[in-house]
Amino acid sequence: MGERERERGGEIRRNRDQRGEATKMASMAASARPIIGLALALSMMAVVPSVRAEIRQMEVRSDSRSIIPLDDFGFTRRGGLELNVSGISFSSKADLALSQLGFFLCTPEAWLRVLRQIRDLDITCALQSSDPDVHVVYEFDRLHPPPNPSGVPVARSTSFGVAENLTDQSGQFTLLFANCLPNLRVSMSVRSAMFNFPEPSRRAFLSAGAAPLPFIYSLLFFAYAALAIAWAAVLFRRRAAVFGIHYFMLAVIVLKALNLLCEAEDKSYIERTGSAHGWDVLFYIFSFLKGISLFTLLVLIGTGWSFLKPYLQDREKKVLMAIIPLQVVANIAQVAIDESGRYSSDWVTWKQVFLLVDVVCCCAVLFPIVWSIKNLREAARTNGKAAVNLMKLTLFRQYYIVVICYIYFTRVGVYALSNFISYRYLWTSVVAGELATLAFYVFTGYKFRPAAHNPYLTIDEEEEEAAAEALKLDDDAFEL
Repeated sequence: MGERERERGGEIRRNRDQRGEATKMASMAASARPIIGLALALSMMAVVPSVRAEIRQMEVRSDSRSIIPLDDFGFTRRGGLELNVSGISFSSKADLALSQLGFFLCTPEAWLRVLRQIRDLDITCALQSSDPDVHVVYEFDRLHPPPNPSGVPVARSTSFGVAENLTDQSGQFTLLFANCLPNLRVSMSVRSAMFNFPEPSRRAFLSAGAAPLPFIYSLLFFAYAALAIAWAAVLFRRRAAVFGIHYFMLAVIVLKALNLLCEAEDKSYIERTGSAHGWDVLFYIFSFLKGISLFTLLVLIGTGWSFLKPYLQDREKKVLMAIIPLQVVANIAQVAIDESGRYSSDWVTWKQVFLLVDVVCCCAVLFPIVWSIKNLREAARTNGKAAVNLMKLTLFRQYYIVVICYIYFTRVGVYALSNFISYRYLWTSVVAGELATLAFYVFTGYKFRPAAHNPYLTIDEEEEEAAAEALKLDDDAFEL
């Protein structure tokens, strides 16, 4: 009889363990669904539009692409283009139909119409299009000088310069180079400058959609500076309840403010001169530091460091150590994207690298929060402090949802907004993303602010009993 009871008891334990393991696996799958959805949504973002525009100096070397995109710019009703090209050479020495090579301006909508014309065999080269939104800047057959009256042959020119006043041609235009001769490799140095005329005698080198950005970034700098001062005052008044992570939060806010200040000066200098002249270097430095510090802060909060426990587990340390090199790669990719320009054959590759790193970092910061929620749920059922753990569990569950919403909006939502609004209002997508970031910073500070009497530890008996009853509910009540 005793042997049969022991076998029956062992079978019951095995069944209970299997049910517990199945419940754990289901909980992990439910926890991973938002992360998988986020990765899939971000993977659909092929290209993030850039509002950066300035005087470009580009080197094209042995390039056989039929279309080379050079730069984008949003023109107002009064704009201009200066194009200077030198060192033109071709891979073939034979006589070429140079009218099949040249530079042109084109709107995104007109480019779709040009592709349709080429598909329908109405034209064989984009330079032949009669679309009113396709503006031919220069065809290479003009490199041949006029016939010499004395009959002495004149060599073909290897450079040219052209200036265009684009009156009443407002819109978002892309400067492109067309090479309609198959297998012909072209080399040249290209200097392009696109600008608007807000005043008859003044050039503005920022695109129409980016013109308000210097002022916007300045306002945001003052907002974050005020936030940093307010947070420092909170830490001073409640210094008895301050943890190390609260000072880290202050450092993140300061770095964000400095990043915005350098961005404002960078855009302002580009607007006046067409080039950054050093401000972009400071912007990249503070952007790099801000990126590392923000993702590190999210990981530390997600693990409960300083709030729940004074140490990190090995898996949490691995996540933290993985984010730093990923942010280094992301910063390198961002510099390559901004400095090389769209004409570079590696531009799309760097865009994909930046997107991949961003997806990995965003997913990485979510896992520690999921781990903390699961640990709190398990602890709430075993250590007798039901109310305390229930409130901590609720807090981290709320924070998990907010982080998900923040990542979705600043990556997917802002991208979608920039693709659906007019080119004149592209700055609104920047404002939307920055306001969402500011709101996220405020929410994080409010939820994890220092308190002399921690509300999560001052629980009366009625709250303890109510929390204990709540924890008896099915796990689905707290599924992520």
